[in-house]
Amino acid sequence: MKADSIPESLAGKRIAITGSTGFVGTALVERLLRSVPECELILLVRDGKRTPAARRTQREILKNDAFDRLRETHGDDFDTAVASRVSTVAGDVTRDGLGLNEADRSLWGTADVIIHSAAAVSFDSPLDSAVEINLLGPTRIANLCNEMGVTPHLVAVSTCYVAGNRRGNAPEILVSDGPFDVGIDWRSEVAATKRIRSDLDAASRTPKQLVTFRKAARAEIGAAGAPALAAKTEDLRQKWVKSELVAAGRARAASVGWPDAYAFTKALGEQALTDSKGSVPVSIVRPSIIESALAEPKPGWIRGFRMAEPVIISFARGLLKEFPGVPEGTVDVIPVDLVVASIIAIAAQGPDDAPAITQIASGGINALKYRVLVDNVTAWFTRNPVYDPKGQPIVVPEWRFPGRGRVQKQLRQAKTVLSTTDRVLQALPLRGKQAEITAQLEEKRIEVETALEYVELYGLYTECEAIYQVDNLMSVWESLGESDRRDFNFDPRSVDWIEYVNEIHLPSIIQHARVKTTPGPSKSIDRMARMRSQVLDPKRQVAAFDLENTLIASNVVESFSWLATRRLSTPERMRYVLRTMAEAPGLLRLDRQDRTDFLRHFYRRYEHAPVEQIEIDAREMLTQLIVTKAFPDGLRRVREHRALGHRTILITGALDFAVAGLAPLFDEIVAAEMSVRPDGTLSGEMVTVPPTGEARAQILSDYCEAEGLDITNSVAYADSSSDLPLFEAVGFPVAVNPETRLATIARKRGWLVENWSKANGGPRPILPIGELMVERERTRRFA
Repeated sequence: MKADSIPESLAGKRIAITGSTGFVGTALVERLLRSVPECELILLVRDGKRTPAARRTQREILKNDAFDRLRETHGDDFDTAVASRVSTVAGDVTRDGLGLNEADRSLWGTADVIIHSAAAVSFDSPLDSAVEINLLGPTRIANLCNEMGVTPHLVAVSTCYVAGNRRGNAPEILVSDGPFDVGIDWRSEVAATKRIRSDLDAASRTPKQLVTFRKAARAEIGAAGAPALAAKTEDLRQKWVKSELVAAGRARAASVGWPDAYAFTKALGEQALTDSKGSVPVSIVRPSIIESALAEPKPGWIRGFRMAEPVIISFARGLLKEFPGVPEGTVDVIPVDLVVASIIAIAAQGPDDAPAITQIASGGINALKYRVLVDNVTAWFTRNPVYDPKGQPIVVPEWRFPGRGRVQKQLRQAKTVLSTTDRVLQALPLRGKQAEITAQLEEKRIEVETALEYVELYGLYTECEAIYQVDNLMSVWESLGESDRRDFNFDPRSVDWIEYVNEIHLPSIIQHARVKTTPGPSKSIDRMARMRSQVLDPKRQVAAFDLENTLIASNVVESFSWLATRRLSTPERMRYVLRTMAEAPGLLRLDRQDRTDFLRHFYRRYEHAPVEQIEIDAREMLTQLIVTKAFPDGLRRVREHRALGHRTILITGALDFAVAGLAPLFDEIVAAEMSVRPDGTLSGEMVTVPPTGEARAQILSDYCEAEGLDITNSVAYADSSSDLPLFEAVGFPVAVNPETRLATIARKRGWLVENWSKANGGPRPILPIGELMVERERTRRFA
């Protein structure tokens, strides 16, 4: 080790960093800027879909609370001070040449040190993306350096788990050496992965598979229209390919002795880098499980949830009652600031003095036992319980240490029961608060699936009995001077695990998880009130309303029935009701398949009806049916929007004559129109496409464009998943008395939900048919 201190060794150096938007990368940028004041940083950042790389640096890195200490130091000069030392280049480690343009390539070539921390860190990454980032990423960096004829010190961040599913000591040696080597050729794995990706993509496009995706899409979003159905079908196809690639990664990793695709591709990445580094000097650092900071930049600092947090939070919320593990086994955890300090120390040592492999772990020198962790987590949440939505404390279970097989079986059984119940409830005509049951059931099913994923993904890690040796790490530590040890602590022995778990880590993750930590009713009501105030903000411009089951407890069927039966005798009326009851299921199915097709089919019943009589009857129907079925809260909401100066527009599949009496409430009414024959009777045929599904979204878009209004600053009220295109077009969707599918979607997406009802004391319906659909009634019913 050089006699110079770490800051002196890196003074004047240009340090290029990949993965700076991640957990380790962000902490690394902050620590270098604060503790090595004379270095310059070059950050490789991908361009986002809408955000260029430089903007991402500002928003995703420098605005993070990790930089609070630097902001306090520099005050108003923070941006200027950082800009003088930080440069951003737009690039991507999944592309050859890192995707750099000529100018950025030249800047990258001036780096003295490259710290490669970019990785697909998820344990359930698709195999192809894990290969592109974890396996090929390091080699692309080395290849570019060799191509440019530069030899910066490349510090590559790997993981201790490249050792695979082993027991006993795991030394700091290359994966290709000794017991780590299982005879795998990384080039063959790359080629095989590309074939798997291609084969799965082809399999996803077979007619049989596409039919499956389309059926699943329809089951999820209902009759939302052809564009929405097509988009959801394609989304499900892509998710299927990704899911199969995740399964392929798990299977391949397990077959050759690694816990998952992450550890497997990281191991192969080390092999590939060793083979491809050429003249570039390489140091590999291997952290174990990286968790919240011990002290730097502040105790408990964390970015995103790592491995342990989802499991701990699920346990605290009572969702995960058992988790596999070996009680006397070691949970090899290392705080992020120790990892960052180690990386900086290795970079400061330089390529001649730094070890080839350095493991940054605690298990071999200051072990945290699984039972100790579990006992402390249980005791902490017993003292500081999480509360359920009703304000009751959740009692954490007594944690046992079962095998993964038993836990997986229990969770899979629960998933099957919930999925079956959900399918039954989805078939029922539930609405509003009743439909919330299905949304809650869906939420519970997702929780069970998540718990199952945790067990499948993380179970191997809690059962891992490898002990990672840190001889090289401690050699570097022993070579440091007093000031470096004070400012760049990476000694695993400095961590008091009981204090860390209880005083630092758990309080931090509870804060970041935003779970309920106080007694009393949930603040979800307050959240809905806040969303309602946003909807009624004077800045909104347009409020679009559906009619049926949104503003009134009626539908086109009931309107037709009222008109068709008002002059019938009692026996005829009874026969009409019986026919309606018999035909209802078939018509209900048609309505669920496609709202537009249903309306066209249903409105044929108006053929030959005299227009003059219909218009007279419709005026009477307004007062005797529509107004009596109206939701007072809904009508009040329309008036509130008008009072605030918002445009109000009614977009309904009801026929225009049926809703003409509502004109005083709205600035605009768009309804279905039927053509009229020369003899003054209705044709039963539509003038234009009925305003349903995606047509509603287009109508509102055209209206806003014609009036110079912003559709994203508008509000939409509707009750059905068929209105999904309308909801997605506006900035403020409101699900009113939602049917089951929409209730589930609204809950997932965090939309405002309103449950409006009729006023007490209203008249009973003329016909006992409620939501039922009716079959064809000809001209004589209007005679």
